[in-house]
Amino acid sequence: MIILHIETSTNVCSVAVSENLNCVFSVSNTDGMNHAALLSLFIKDALDFLKTENKKPDAIAVSSGPGSYTGLRIGVSTAKGLCYGLDIPLIAISTLEVMIIAAIAHIGKTEAILCPMIDARRMEVYAAFYEANMNLVREISADIIDSESYDEILSEKSVYFFGNGADKCKTTITHPNSLFIDNIVPLAENMITLAVKAFEANKFVDVAYFEPFYLKEFHTTAKKLNF
Repeated sequence: MIILHIETSTNVCSVAVSENLNCVFSVSNTDGMNHAALLSLFIKDALDFLKTENKKPDAIAVSSGPGSYTGLRIGVSTAKGLCYGLDIPLIAISTLEVMIIAAIAHIGKTEAILCPMIDARRMEVYAAFYEANMNLVREISADIIDSESYDEILSEKSVYFFGNGADKCKTTITHPNSLFIDNIVPLAENMITLAVKAFEANKFVDVAYFEPFYLKEFHTTAKKLNF
């Protein structure tokens, strides 16, 4: 099982190739929103690598959002084109779940709740809450952050916040149970376990009609959590 992975949901552009659960090729750029210029080059390098191995992808996995509108559009449209050209299926992976994989690799096993955050605008973030086993505790939403954000769950459990949205929350979310992990970004190589699981379950999306999860509906007030 060979899967080509594409991640363009934030300012990081990355591509990886996996064979079964092993990452055999990976490249990324963290310099900014250069996806339009870099993504095709990264994919060419990945396909050239496979060609030297006399192999080709069995599927394309793409980060589906939420995240940058432009970045997601570039990544998904490119992934669709590859699927059409190579006549292979498309796998969509939640960007926040990709970040969960990176966070768990950083902190190890934990009983705490994990909250990946992607920067939206002003004091808004795209966020969801998960247990370490990837069980979703609260659905993804766009949250306005203030000093009382997430107090309900923080009063009961420790929460790890991470991602580029968490960076601007450090001085606002100050509850003693709030923990922050730096330098967690969604990368293509962190999509592998999720994509393989989807492939084995035949969980593919329609290449013609799939659209990224832009999460354009914003809450105008802070949303109370029900846990």
